[in-house]
Amino acid sequence: MTVKTSRRTKARTQIEEPDSHVVRFPAERPLDLDCGARLAPLTVAYQTYGALDAEKANAVLVCHALTGDQHVANRHPVTGKPGWWDLMVGPGKPIDTDRYFVICANVLGGCMGTSGPASLNPQTGEPWCLDFPVVTIRDMVRAQAMLLDHLGIDMLFSVAGGSMGAMQVLQWVASYPERVFSAIPIATAARHSSQNIAFHEVGRQAVMADPDWRGGRYLLEGRTPRKGLAVARMAAHITYLSDTALHRKFGRNLQDRDEVTFGFEADFQIESYLRHQGMTFVDRFDANSYLYMTRAMDYFDLAADYDGVLAKAFMGANTRFCVVSFTSDWLFPTAANRHIVHALNAAGARVSFVEIETDRGHDAFLLDEPELFAAIRGFLDSAGRARGLSRQAAAE
Repeated sequence: MTVKTSRRTKARTQIEEPDSHVVRFPAERPLDLDCGARLAPLTVAYQTYGALDAEKANAVLVCHALTGDQHVANRHPVTGKPGWWDLMVGPGKPIDTDRYFVICANVLGGCMGTSGPASLNPQTGEPWCLDFPVVTIRDMVRAQAMLLDHLGIDMLFSVAGGSMGAMQVLQWVASYPERVFSAIPIATAARHSSQNIAFHEVGRQAVMADPDWRGGRYLLEGRTPRKGLAVARMAAHITYLSDTALHRKFGRNLQDRDEVTFGFEADFQIESYLRHQGMTFVDRFDANSYLYMTRAMDYFDLAADYDGVLAKAFMGANTRFCVVSFTSDWLFPTAANRHIVHALNAAGARVSFVEIETDRGHDAFLLDEPELFAAIRGFLDSAGRARGLSRQAAAE
């Protein structure tokens, strides 16, 4: 068995039998969705780190981005790599699991154990495929709220996330202001821009143009639209980086050759890099989940639910905010994050704003950025003092 086949098998196994905690809500507890559908039964897969204190006051919900999952700070069961935010979450790290009880759930529509298009439709016993209802960021947050109810956590000390994860952070405060003491939205926007919707549409069309997509029924026919999903990932990955970072890392360097081939193989290192990113992605992610999650991001427009006035989404919330942006992020630029800050100021919220100087683009929130770590640590320390959290380890 090849490594790729093994990974695909592991990925498929994670959909129904994830290597994480799982809560299965019965049909009597349906999830009402924005599209008008009622989803039942519902499964939510999640990971936890650290210990919940006696008052249940130290819970931190980490929300993952588009291609993330619940494995935020542990070795990934499919790839074997460290968790996607291992630099941020863990003992002694900015989101310190010696102090906080950290929860991360695979989002609704995902493919690592939470109900989604790749999971089984209880009515048919076969994968949902495109029969799964279209979901929104607000639906994802509703499912997370059900998980917290199951865990007996009434209020979160903090909610944190970047990109699509930060959209969930903003939605949490809008939907459940009384349940969020502090919030850390990083590299995001209050609505998806037309340019970002356009990039997503290119990716979706690449997936759907693959002959093996089979109208979304590829799982029923034993197929996988690998090429289409890989191209979608390649296109998206470019938006996560910056021109400066790409030039510094690759320039116009050739890949394992001294001169160009006058053909269409990967002459340049950047071509080889993108192809690698695409092919490794398809071994761990479901193509239909990619369609559903990108669509959820496209539909996100927080102000639309409040007469087009973003400040109304946060009116009356007592949540403390730390909004973070990066100077080289052109996917969710500083201006989009400042727009959130201005709305929070108009709503009278407690808000701090940090713009971090870096040339690493949107993905900087996942990388080793000391200024980001210092900002998050400082904000949580301050919020902890206001909340009355002890600096002692929760386990003690």
